[in-house]
Amino acid sequence: MSHTISAPPSLAGGLIERLWGPLRARLLRIQASETEVRRRGFEVPDDGMRLHLESIGAAFVTGYNEAVSRGELDSLVGILEEVEPALRGFAYEGASMGLYVSDALTPGRNLWPAFLCGPASAHEYICLVGCGWALARLPWHPLWAVEKMGTPLKWLVLDGYGFHEGFFHWRRFIDMQERKPWPQEYALHAFDQGLGRSLWFVRGAQPERIAQAIAAFDPQRHRDLWSGVGLALAYAGGLDAAGIGKLQAVSSGFSAELAQGVVFGAEARARAGNPAPHTELACLTICGLSQAQAAQLAREHMPSRLDPDPTGAAYEAWRAGIRRKFQ
Repeated sequence: MSHTISAPPSLAGGLIERLWGPLRARLLRIQASETEVRRRGFEVPDDGMRLHLESIGAAFVTGYNEAVSRGELDSLVGILEEVEPALRGFAYEGASMGLYVSDALTPGRNLWPAFLCGPASAHEYICLVGCGWALARLPWHPLWAVEKMGTPLKWLVLDGYGFHEGFFHWRRFIDMQERKPWPQEYALHAFDQGLGRSLWFVRGAQPERIAQAIAAFDPQRHRDLWSGVGLALAYAGGLDAAGIGKLQAVSSGFSAELAQGVVFGAEARARAGNPAPHTELACLTICGLSQAQAAQLAREHMPSRLDPDPTGAAYEAWRAGIRRKFQ
């Protein structure tokens, strides 16, 4: 399968890539151990779950490291497509982060938009999340980048930012419930959905421990956090039917938010063409829908992609429309 960029790089851009590319790859490379449970200090008592979560981290790191090492998309996409389907989305997420960071640090380079609109278009949701990871590592305010994007899906960038902060700085953002001092109110809601997703890893997908962690937050944040947990359940997976039943029980009062997150996860996998048995199980158990039906529900309520959505109203209406199905 061949993917090409719309315009060839300039001679100057090609020279910069040849000179700076190898050094950039060495400087930006992430060690595989960075996402290991022991290194992060996560609470994952079950070895099977630990291996599952670490396989997700390994796929992400593979995508990221390949992206910062390459100056074109064809060979990168070839590597990503070799990752097994259940983990491929995480590799695309890592690649999105790597390309965005590399573009920011390489004069004349603009591969991330070409990636998002071209070979990664089916993985758009998770690639926007990967952009949020990148912004968490770059020295400018994430809202500056998000405000330039003219689509309601841009709020997924701040979802990714929230996941990054929870994953790498969980003592501050989960144990101490720190919140970003952002003036844009909806940005905080999007951040918390990502923070909720990070709980899946930090608390080892343990339903009771996840519920205890969320209970410590300001009650106004609970809805977004549970939505993120639902998304992680459906997309990352790892629980059997009994475990999902426990999660459903401890999320009492937030069943609609949990279901909305599951629906988002189903749609992300359906659009990318990488369905997974754990996503089907989550949809059936939490939503009473098949994975295909849950994805269709997401599409039925999806806002126009042409809406710049400066306040998050369109994105929140999307989420609310799905929640109403389960209230």
